[in-house]
Amino acid sequence: MQRFVGDSISINGQMIGIGPTEFVHVLDLSTNITHLETGPQRLVLQSNEKLVAGPLSCIILPPACYCTIKNPVKKEEEEGKQCEVEHGHFDVRFHQAPFPLYPGEVLVNAEEYISKGGSYSKAMRPLPVVKSNHAIRLQVLLDHQDGDFHRAAGDCFQLIGPLTYYPNPNVEILGIIKPFTVKEGHALKMRAVQDFTDENGKNRVTDEMWLVRTPGAYLPGVYEEYLEEVKAYILNDNLGLHMVAEQTCVDALGRERKSGQTWLITKDDIEAYIPEIGEVVADIVTKQVLAKGEYCVIHDPVNSTGRPRLGQKELRKGVTSFFLNPNERIPEGIQKEFVLSEDEAIVLLAIEDFIDDAVHGKPSRKAGDRWMIKGPASYIPPIQVHVMEQDDRSFVRKAISLAENEGIYIRHLQTGKIRAVMGPQLYLLEEYEELWEKKLLPLVEEILKNGGGCGADDIRKMAYFEASIDPQYVSKKGRDKTRVVTYRCPGNTAVQVYKYKEKTGRVVFGPDMAILGPHEDFNILSLSAGKPKRENALQTICLMLGPDYITDIIEVETSDHARLRIKIACNNHFEVKKGDKKSEQAIFSVPDFIGFACREIGGRIRGAVSRIRFDEFHKFSVKIIRAAVFGVDDNGKVLDRLYFDANQLVITNVDVQSIEPVDKHMRDSLMKSVQMAIEIATRSVEASAEHEASRMEQKARGELERQKLSNEKEAEKARCQLYSLQAVTAAIESSGQAKAEASAQSEKLRIECQSEIVAAQLKAQAEEILHASDLDTTTMLRDLELATVRDQNNLETNKAKRLTSIEVSKFKKIVDTLGADTISGIAVAGPEMQVQLLKALGLETTFITDGNNPINLLNTAHGLIGTK
Repeated sequence: MQRFVGDSISINGQMIGIGPTEFVHVLDLSTNITHLETGPQRLVLQSNEKLVAGPLSCIILPPACYCTIKNPVKKEEEEGKQCEVEHGHFDVRFHQAPFPLYPGEVLVNAEEYISKGGSYSKAMRPLPVVKSNHAIRLQVLLDHQDGDFHRAAGDCFQLIGPLTYYPNPNVEILGIIKPFTVKEGHALKMRAVQDFTDENGKNRVTDEMWLVRTPGAYLPGVYEEYLEEVKAYILNDNLGLHMVAEQTCVDALGRERKSGQTWLITKDDIEAYIPEIGEVVADIVTKQVLAKGEYCVIHDPVNSTGRPRLGQKELRKGVTSFFLNPNERIPEGIQKEFVLSEDEAIVLLAIEDFIDDAVHGKPSRKAGDRWMIKGPASYIPPIQVHVMEQDDRSFVRKAISLAENEGIYIRHLQTGKIRAVMGPQLYLLEEYEELWEKKLLPLVEEILKNGGGCGADDIRKMAYFEASIDPQYVSKKGRDKTRVVTYRCPGNTAVQVYKYKEKTGRVVFGPDMAILGPHEDFNILSLSAGKPKRENALQTICLMLGPDYITDIIEVETSDHARLRIKIACNNHFEVKKGDKKSEQAIFSVPDFIGFACREIGGRIRGAVSRIRFDEFHKFSVKIIRAAVFGVDDNGKVLDRLYFDANQLVITNVDVQSIEPVDKHMRDSLMKSVQMAIEIATRSVEASAEHEASRMEQKARGELERQKLSNEKEAEKARCQLYSLQAVTAAIESSGQAKAEASAQSEKLRIECQSEIVAAQLKAQAEEILHASDLDTTTMLRDLELATVRDQNNLETNKAKRLTSIEVSKFKKIVDTLGADTISGIAVAGPEMQVQLLKALGLETTFITDGNNPINLLNTAHGLIGTK
């Protein structure tokens, strides 16, 4: 039974049985010394002895394992003397014969398991095995001599495999170091933990970093720290690197770089680039390709020595390709050369003095000069020239196509003069000319957008302006302010244009086109409109010359105080002499000619009606109104026109459209009489309509009966035809069914017979295949059995031969080992012993020969000593 430290045991008397691989600790109470007793034995305790621990199993270390002993004994105990225990020290023990623990010794990592009745397995550690290209890293705990090396406490070192490491109590195992694989095109970034000399003999200082580039397995040293794996930048014809030195260093190409220096690396330098410590990839750039007809301007170009020329520019033209060096910029990007057609040009501005080689004669340009290059031509501006941007965000100035009655406003940049250029023509602005935008009042913009007038939709005259709406006002872009403002004047209208710079005006008569100059504007008329008339209800720029009519509602009161509402319509026109400026300007002398005419006519009607009674006015209303408006001559005859000298307006006719009483009771009485007349007429119309409807109903009913009889006759004919067709169909169906059944039965029998024939053929083929496969299987089994028997016989023969050879070799080696003398001595040892025995008995040796054994007496002696 195995026991462990702490177990309570029962001792019969003072005797303890200790097994072959067990031990006990016994305390001598008189000397207070604990000694070790190992088995096998039966220990009898004396009166002054006490069992402290045990019996305990000895420690058995398997091969390739080790354990650590704490507080090991310095030497074996002597009887009566105390063991010398090295407190605080450790001892490592490897595979050996089972051994006990001396008093005071502790098996590391097994105290807890032993106290709880466990085993020593947790304390057994396998020996560290270091593979090839691996290493075991160790740290020295105590100063000691390791072979030829003196190890100081705190030192770290590592052993490179392949090997099996036997632990040292003075050394701590930090771990197994695995190698890092350096792939092709990769590198390892390492850092020095402290000052040391690497395997290549190079001194490294603390925190120094370097790259390991050699492909293969790399095992870091003791004071080397792996940071990261660095991947190479693969460069091709279209990719390059901008590098910057963070500190003074030597780059991967072996060139010395100063701190802050930048440079370019391309495929021409190296195909795969891994930056060294101290240099950083600032950017990955692509090759700039300039095709034919393309160019670019490089700012801050780099010279041949790699230094940037700050503030300078360089022009490069296609066809070419290049990489931008660090600090080089192309703010404008790659641009295409200016290809100008006949109607195109570009405006150029010199930003510094230079000789213009692109122009015939090579003129000298001064800074600030401005000139134009017209097509057809292709042009690439030098770095001393700035191409002026146009209003349409384009650098090319195109000729403006102007149709008839179209124009543009142009301002001269040097003189500031503004003029209008009209078509039809193709006009190209000069270098000192630009388009000028003419601004109009918001009210004028709204009037032009509506075709010439602005007011409510119920105003009759608004429909008159629809034909004059300019399409550009309807579009989303709106009016082009650089285009000349035009207005199509409707027929029989006049538009006044005011020249505010000269403070004069002109009149345009329709149908014609009113064109505004740079310093002209339209004269806006505010007219009365609506029924009854409202002031400033209509704003317009065109004056309708007529013939036209004006409609208004006037309230009058008779002498007997009957209030009436009269709706009148007056025909009007203007009598103007075209070509006479005074006459033309006179028609615009009254701003609101409609309100002026309506007020004049209304006053005359109200004055005439106020002098007569209602009955008389009701009978002669038209005559009274016309006489009031136009007046009468000396003979009492009504005149036919009303002329206004202020603005040459003429009223030619007055039409009374309606007269309604303002009083409600009077209006209701008139309404009832009118309704009664309407009811009588309505009833007569209804009676005649009912009679006509009854007649048409009777006629339709007779036609319906006739059509019904005709339809029934046609239906009977169709039914007879249906019955005959059904009979023919039934006969065909019965004969077809019988024929189909017979055909199907015969086809069924034929298919069954063919199926049986095919099944029989397949069955015969299957049996043939089975027999063939059985035959092949039997043949293979026989061949395998024969081969097996043959191999077994060969093996037995070889075995017998080898055994015979072994026996012969064994016998030969025995003979060679013993020697000839030894063998002859063994052969005669028996007879000589027998002769000596006979002599001791006092017998003489007699040789009696019987032909088989010449020494019979010796055989007799042999029998005397009882030898079997």
